[in-house]
Amino acid sequence: MSDRIAIISDVHGNRHALEAVRRAIRQASITRMWCLGDMVGYGAHPAECLRVCVQESERCLAGNHDLAAAGREPVESFSALARTAIEWTRTRLDRNSLDRLMALEPHDIADPVPLFHASPRDPVWEYVITGEQARAALDEVPARIVMIGHTHLAGAWRLGDDGRLDGGLVRGEETLSLATGRWLINPGSVGQPRDLDPRASWAILDLGALTLRFRRTPYDVPGAQNAIQAAGLPADLGARLAEGQ
Repeated sequence: MSDRIAIISDVHGNRHALEAVRRAIRQASITRMWCLGDMVGYGAHPAECLRVCVQESERCLAGNHDLAAAGREPVESFSALARTAIEWTRTRLDRNSLDRLMALEPHDIADPVPLFHASPRDPVWEYVITGEQARAALDEVPARIVMIGHTHLAGAWRLGDDGRLDGGLVRGEETLSLATGRWLINPGSVGQPRDLDPRASWAILDLGALTLRFRRTPYDVPGAQNAIQAAGLPADLGARLAEGQ
């Protein structure tokens, strides 16, 4: 089995972004993929993105939007814009799609690399952005490498043996050595990055070489925007894709 794994998160129904990342994964000769959740919500192709992520990921989580679309989290917990998208998404998911969502959890701690949609402290809702939050997350689990999503912001924090915490949010493409310390890593968002860079954000974890490479992949943003407009979803959901926020 290959040591290299594509890490994706927060696709949010953006088929155009997901297809571009899948092409990049194939071009990199990577055959393994883990998905950290939020496959639906915001975008115009929830069922298609859900099917691809579940079928092609060897490990796949449910995010807060996934849980809400399946009726497992109250829509009242979301902003008005997100709530509108979730309610529309529910009309586009058939029984098979709902069954897929009902079978998923927001965490997977069975592997030596535990996965959480949001954080170890709160797998559904906590946004880990600051160093203080990252340290608290690492305090929850003893693993050397922990993966999270949810924020739509790529990031990597390293906790050294001396207790010093380094790192933070990551912009653009970067390769890190994971050979020492303990790591908390967020690959960013495939379908709706929020770091002012509209390119799809994902990462490559190499468990053999102990490296993590952050990747950014351009995709057909106008195509995704047109799909949102054609679906009758709020225009702001399309406009924000070009702005990376």
